[in-house]
Amino acid sequence: MNLQLASPPDFGIPDGLDLIEDIPLESVESPPATTTSDIAQAAIDQLDILSGYIMVFAVAFLVTVLVTPLVRRLALANGIVDHPSESRKIHKAPIAYLGGVAVYLGIIAGLIFSYVGADIPGLIDFHPMSSEHMIDGIYHPYVPPWIALGMTSIVLVGLLDDITGIPPRVKLGGQLVAAAALALGNVGINVAAGVLTPTLGRLLHNPELVYQIPMPFDIPGFGTSMELDLIYWSGTAIIAIFVLGACNASNFIDGLDGLLTGVTSIAMIGLLAIALTLAMMDDGPFDAPRIIFGLAVLGACLGFLPHNFNPASIFLGDTGSLLLGYCSAVVILSLGDTGKTWLVAAGLIIYAIPIIDTALAIIRRKLAGKKMSDPDADHLHHMLKRAFGVKGAVFTLYGIGIVFCLLGVMLSYFRGRLIYALVLMIASYIGVYAIKVARQSQMNEEAQDIKPRKCDAEAPISKGTPDPERPVPASK
Repeated sequence: MNLQLASPPDFGIPDGLDLIEDIPLESVESPPATTTSDIAQAAIDQLDILSGYIMVFAVAFLVTVLVTPLVRRLALANGIVDHPSESRKIHKAPIAYLGGVAVYLGIIAGLIFSYVGADIPGLIDFHPMSSEHMIDGIYHPYVPPWIALGMTSIVLVGLLDDITGIPPRVKLGGQLVAAAALALGNVGINVAAGVLTPTLGRLLHNPELVYQIPMPFDIPGFGTSMELDLIYWSGTAIIAIFVLGACNASNFIDGLDGLLTGVTSIAMIGLLAIALTLAMMDDGPFDAPRIIFGLAVLGACLGFLPHNFNPASIFLGDTGSLLLGYCSAVVILSLGDTGKTWLVAAGLIIYAIPIIDTALAIIRRKLAGKKMSDPDADHLHHMLKRAFGVKGAVFTLYGIGIVFCLLGVMLSYFRGRLIYALVLMIASYIGVYAIKVARQSQMNEEAQDIKPRKCDAEAPISKGTPDPERPVPASK
């Protein structure tokens, strides 16, 4: 059985197309139809690959479950707690911060286990990889250290903000450092290649989009010309946008007990489903690291969830919310490592809840004339909490997350217009309804300020019924 992901259509005109009428119809072979047994076999193959790496999940899960109570005691002992000083907050008593530290330690433990497992037989069963994806004939299944460096940068700025509070520009700087670390490790750079090579590169007859810029004088280290790689620098910009967007989007929805942790877990399951299919296809050298990192993040999230679910005993804090956003961005970007940009679109659909909530926050605050940094109580989870309570709101968003997760996974296989249409329709319904509810009082005030038309003011209330504000003429 040969299972293949959907690929983008080729709009190029092959040579000799005018001779196609000479090809007998009988000589054109149709691709074999995918049967139920093929789908079942593909699922079994994916489970076989997953079982080889499952100990990474187990290590990250156990470390997070056991470390979280220790981190909570540390936070309480040092007064690092969240006081319910605003009406937007649902807890009535101070709750410890620093939950993100426990999640970070769980992920790091999973990654360290994968490094050790690569040298000790029996700990991890790495799936087969073709020789073309090896480096000097050696299999390198390690998660790039650049990813861990970016995680550390995110955690440091988040930790400083949770403990002492830092200006937004400092947090932004830490996120840009994390994005730069990914760019140095070429994690996500090829996403730009999947977009620019078949479009701009084809238009300019330069698929690599590398140009030599002549210099008027000799520059040490560069010579008389400087190389400009449009794909690399465009990829760097895409990485920065993804990291900044995902970090802040995750921070926005971290407003209810267990919400961000659960939504990230659901998204990570969908992303892992795509990653396992890529591994089964032997897509590229990032197949194993993508699975290992996704399992480590999933294990840490599920290990933290029992402590964070309502009623929560500890919060993620900015440390955890920024970290989970960064990890989600890394996995989504890695899906386009071999230029399969449509898989990045599938990943964004899987991660749709934070994206939609952030877009609505921008629109809502723009309409209200507020700054983006001004907090409010009209996020999706706030509205659902007023209608269904804390747990009801969380489970509702879990359900919506599962729907987007299934649509994203389906898109990775079928790349159908129907799925795009469904995503657009669902997101539009959520967006319109959320903005309408958030601006209900403002719309009512605007309607109250409108003066009645003259014809409406003079018209009687109803036929045969005298207007109480109009004098009744005297009878003759």
